[in-house]
Amino acid sequence: MKVIICGAGQVGWQIARHLSGENNDVTVVDFNADLVRRATDTLDVQGIVGFASYPDVLARAGARDADMIIAATHSDEVNMVTCQVAHSVFSVPRKIARLRSQSYLDAIYADLYRRDHMPIDVVISPEKEVAEAALQRLAAPATFDAESFMDGQSQLLGIVLDADCPVLNTSLRQLSELFSTLRATVVGVRRNERLFAPEASDQLFAGDRIYVFTHNDDLTRTLDIFGKTTRKQERVVIVGGGNVGLAVATALEARVDRMRAKVVEKNRTRAEKAADALERTIVLNGDGMDIDILMEAGIDRADAVLCVTDDDKTNLLVAVRAKQAGCPMAIALVNDPTLVPLMDALDIDAFINPRATTVSSILRHIRHGRVRSIYSIGDAEAEVIEAQVLSTSPLAGRLIREIDFPEGVLVGAVMKGDKVVKPTGDLRMEEGDVVAIFSMAKDVPEVGRLLQVSVDFF
Repeated sequence: MKVIICGAGQVGWQIARHLSGENNDVTVVDFNADLVRRATDTLDVQGIVGFASYPDVLARAGARDADMIIAATHSDEVNMVTCQVAHSVFSVPRKIARLRSQSYLDAIYADLYRRDHMPIDVVISPEKEVAEAALQRLAAPATFDAESFMDGQSQLLGIVLDADCPVLNTSLRQLSELFSTLRATVVGVRRNERLFAPEASDQLFAGDRIYVFTHNDDLTRTLDIFGKTTRKQERVVIVGGGNVGLAVATALEARVDRMRAKVVEKNRTRAEKAADALERTIVLNGDGMDIDILMEAGIDRADAVLCVTDDDKTNLLVAVRAKQAGCPMAIALVNDPTLVPLMDALDIDAFINPRATTVSSILRHIRHGRVRSIYSIGDAEAEVIEAQVLSTSPLAGRLIREIDFPEGVLVGAVMKGDKVVKPTGDLRMEEGDVVAIFSMAKDVPEVGRLLQVSVDFF
């Protein structure tokens, strides 16, 4: 497949990394020569320096015979015009655009993206993706990461193992024997900053950050086994009243249980806009770094604080201040992946990486139709791939223990019909089954071969 990626920032680079690693013909376009050079020096891609919306630049990038164009520059307008030019001038079959401005996304302009108006096949909204990720974190307060799979029946949870975790120094094989009816599988472990797929003989230690698949019905029991208690979230303080904070507050107002939220926004204009848009949520105009403002928002009585300003360092510092004031859970929006190792030292419970959520969303739309979902772990270190088993797949008709998976790959869950089951070695994979696979980045191409999705993406 021939793909043109417009924008060589973190999102564009990560998408290029995934696609070039799967033997696709990838060209990266950006007006910043340094970013293009970084991509061509570190990845097996071609690079073009220039403005992505210019027809001559797209022609040099090979748009005449491209299968797909992904417009992920920092400008909504450039992304839209790029898709229009790709359609009108070069007849590129599939066009994906990243759009940030809420004005373009509002329902009143919904028909803008019809092919006869603005020919964009898929619109990706980073703010929408981040807001959904924030709601996932709030729904699972004992975890640092959470994502739904299998039509919402299964969850991937990120759990930090504390010193009082009751199953420390226990091998995963023993855990399976002790809790044989528990539909939960540990698929990834981060230890000493290294992420790996564990073997059955591996033990779990204090400080490990594990990724575990669990059936929704077994979620509370799974958290209890790993030493985590669940408590109902009733009050949340949202620091940052921009698109993300407003989207989260709006979603919370629409919930049946009506979680009470307060929003703190430093910019007066944004604060007034948020106050006008929200019905029951109190909006305070002030600096989230100011402890007096946080106390006025009730941070000492809140169940969680969600820090989603447009500045990473502000988010981290506000999260620390909120924890010191007595808030039991702090979630921070962090764009810079190099800051993530500070989470533990700063006692921040969970983080949201906008780039990772955007990359996951784009990958989900460019994979083969049999791939139902893709979730990127960490700094694109691993992926969780949910896909349907084809009749021609090497998986079909074989027991899981008979399948030659790479060492960095583990099956997290299997859905047969509408029932999610635990993936034991004696479970036979059949055509039509849906499987969720954890894979280290280097093993993704082999997973694609097993699923037969690595060549033909759409």
